[in-house]
Amino acid sequence: MSTNEQSLNDPTIVTVPCFSGAPWDAAQLAPFAGRPVRTMRLPGGLDDVERHADFLADQVADLDAYVLVGDSFGAVISLTLALRRPPGLVGLVLSGGFAANPLPAWKGVAARASRFAPGPLYRQGTLRFHAFQLASKFDAAAEVPHRQRDYRRLFVDNTPRVSYSARVTSVISFDVRDRLPEVGVPTLLITPEDDRLVGEQAAREVLAGIPDAREVVLPGTGHMFRFTHPSLYGRTITDFVEGLTTTESAGRLGADR
Repeated sequence: MSTNEQSLNDPTIVTVPCFSGAPWDAAQLAPFAGRPVRTMRLPGGLDDVERHADFLADQVADLDAYVLVGDSFGAVISLTLALRRPPGLVGLVLSGGFAANPLPAWKGVAARASRFAPGPLYRQGTLRFHAFQLASKFDAAAEVPHRQRDYRRLFVDNTPRVSYSARVTSVISFDVRDRLPEVGVPTLLITPEDDRLVGEQAAREVLAGIPDAREVVLPGTGHMFRFTHPSLYGRTITDFVEGLTTTESAGRLGADR
């Protein structure tokens, strides 16, 4: 078996972080044990989604076969790169993302104002409000229980004010809905039951627009389900990846007959 065939049978799972920019941690990567995995920390200060996609393209340039797994803002970046149809991309997993900015105008204005907030106001005001938006009624009883203060701490530890403001700016006018048919790989949407940040309409638009897309709704989860339900979230991804490799193997077997 050639190196390229091995890669197709076991593509690298490339995990793209959420808005905090923090790389996936050990608990979130545990369901992928035994598989090739690549994770990363998002760069700070980039105020354009296409520039984030450029960064991601550099991270996967040496891979023969890979699946992009984007969470929240990472889903937006992953979708943007997938629209370029890069070589080696064999599958796409999107959770908590969108094809067009779903935030009401007033939230966008409030978020962009964070660039003018001094350190204490950013940490105690902006990030507390953001944590409130991320939280779900299911978080306290989750596999890994979380509270709003845990989400705020995630951002305090990983997201400088300049990075937060730049990422907000990058999605204000983001809208690729008319380009969704250009995605050329099987796509899985993982949707939480309760998402007060992004909402149900965003997932419906992506599902309707991408030709080879399907959706799995994880019951009893919220927007931060990668953190609160890492086992369920990870198994959903590995099931999808296994389906990709099974389909690929069956296709080669049919071609050989």
